[in-house]
Amino acid sequence: MQFIRNLFASSDHPQSLGAKFRKQRLAKFEKLFFRNFRLEKPIRILDVGGTDYFWKHSQIPQIPNLRITLLNLHQEAPKHANIESVIGDATHMPEFEEGSFDLVFSNSVIEHLYTYENQEKMAKEIRRVGKKFFVQTPNRYFPVEAHYALPFAQYLPDKWLFALLTKTPLSRMKRWAPQDAEQYIKEIRLLNEKELRALFPGAKILKEQFGGLTKSITAHNLR
Repeated sequence: MQFIRNLFASSDHPQSLGAKFRKQRLAKFEKLFFRNFRLEKPIRILDVGGTDYFWKHSQIPQIPNLRITLLNLHQEAPKHANIESVIGDATHMPEFEEGSFDLVFSNSVIEHLYTYENQEKMAKEIRRVGKKFFVQTPNRYFPVEAHYALPFAQYLPDKWLFALLTKTPLSRMKRWAPQDAEQYIKEIRLLNEKELRALFPGAKILKEQFGGLTKSITAHNLR
């Protein structure tokens, strides 16, 4: 029973399958990071939609000359001295000049922007303000939808999905509050590899595999 709970728990739960993938993803990112940056020089990272919690087990915030800026619609409360929080819009960042950051990082955020037009705006801003980028998102074609932990939920009509979320405990072993279900159904727009390549022309695509299938995709321009 505990295995089933861990399987369907949110990725914020330390024993969940999502947390396991997040840990593996962070390890791959760190390997690329240390290959690309000279640690004796100041390094600025913008984490679009990020949290202090994500960096909790990372070596990167410990680097003396490094500063991570979390950009969100609301104020975060970072606990690490090298992490700060600012309020802003991922699709429009006039507060930052071109090339302001050595690296822009984003984990499972770009799919929360309602429309492809907004995703284009976010990608354009990331490419503008960052010299390097690392942007991850769930793969639309993976059979289990990442946010609901339901098979093929991304293909269901909105009314059917709303009923499943609010009337049954099939999604993460709970019944969703109607307002939460409605909000997620409106805002989630999953991307496929072709769309991600179009958003980040020339980027390398890193594929996260599970059971021989691509669970998530990452666009980056690190060596």
